[in-house]
Formats: sequence, C-alpha cells, structure tokens
Amino acid sequence: MIWLFLAYVFRQGAFPGKGAYIMNRYHIPENALITVAGTVGVGKSTLTAALAKSLGFRTSLEQVEHNPYLEKFYVDFERWSFHLQIYFLAERFKEQKRMHELGGGFVQDRSIYEDTGIFAKMHADQGTMSVTDYATYTSLYEAMVMTPYFPHPHVLIYLEGALPSILCRIKERGREMEIRTDRTYWEKMYERYSAWIDGFDVCPVLRLNIDEYDVNDHASMESILTQIGELTRLKEADRSHVY
Repeated sequence: MIWLFLAYVFRQGAFPGKGAYIMNRYHIPENALITVAGTVGVGKSTLTAALAKSLGFRTSLEQVEHNPYLEKFYVDFERWSFHLQIYFLAERFKEQKRMHELGGGFVQDRSIYEDTGIFAKMHADQGTMSVTDYATYTSLYEAMVMTPYFPHPHVLIYLEGALPSILCRIKERGREMEIRTDRTYWEKMYERYSAWIDGFDVCPVLRLNIDEYDVNDHASMESILTQIGELTRLKEADRSHVY
C-alpha cells in the first residue's frame, strides 16, 4: 500500500520544494493554470510576471511584437480584423497545447475567450468584420475551444478599473499604434469587457481593481494568492462532484 500513498503524495505536491510549499500554503495546485484577463493597458503582463514569480510557475505571455497583422489592423480595421482574429486563435490554441504538454503550473497573460467574446464580436457588430467572416471565426472557435477536451483555467483573474486610469496607462507604455487609436475605440472595448465578464462562467473568476493592489507590496500579493487558493478549491470540488 505504501506505493499508493507515495503516488498520492506526489500528485498532491506534499513533498518539500517551492511548488509543494505553495500548494500547502495557498491550496493552489502545482499544475494550476491561472489566466489574467482584462482590456488593453490594465497591467496583465505585470501581474502575470509577479504571480508566476511568487508561485514558481512558468509564464505564458502574449507575443504582440511578432504579430504580422497587428499594425496593419490598427490602420484598417475592416481589411484586417478577420486575419488578426484567426491569427490570435491559432496562436493561443498552440500555446494551450504547449502548456498542456509541458505540465506544471502556468500564469497566462490574456485568455482565448476574450478574442471571441470581445474583439471578434465587437468588429462584427460594428461592421468591420463581415457576417461570413464572423460566422467562420466563431465556428472555428467553438470547434477548437468549447469542448470537454480543451484545458480551461483553474481561475481567471479579471483586472478592472476606471477608464481614465486605463487610458493613462496606455499612453504611458508608449505603443504608437495604440496611442494613435481613437478614444471611442477604447471606450467601446471598455464597455464590452464590463458586459462580457458579467456573463463569463467557464471557470471561477477573481475580479481585481487595478487601483487597489500593488505587485511590489507583499501584503497585496498575499491577499491575491489567498483569494486564488480559495477559488481553486472550489474548482477542484466541482471536478470531484463530476465522478
């Protein structure tokens, strides 16, 4: 029977080591996927890096610099919106596959769910993505993502805040293509994010106001990690009830 006990202990991460310590202290599984979501400029990458460092997890970061469509898209939404969303869908799906194959814990910058729930839908509603293109995109998304086989996050952390604070952050980080974008685009995106998160039910959600935490403050991070642990326990409890 001892081998059964050892197998159980290793799965639970109860032996010493940073991952095991985190599992015991915050009740965050050492193979957890934590996804950080929110509109442009809310600080997803910064929080992703801070959480990964605290937990000893790997990061999964959005690679905007190598996107062949992004700058073209900001110049002409209608011409490039479909290309951009298909590119994002493929890249995010490949990243989910990579994380699943590597195993272990990950903190992910931006979710695959935002692409369809926010960006693609916004362009379809505004007429900057055709009805046919949007139907093709959503069909692909549902076939690839909304299945029992897709590894959904243990917790989605949603970053929110006042629009003026977010616009200030966009300006401060200095990406020219974002600064040139008309303010009404950011206002519409902000409204859509607020509506989207209220209906999101794929996994547990932790909502954080960007003006109420500091990644450089130990107490702030402790509070966030504790809340993540509470939500992952709910996720694991839900899974156990399936069997």
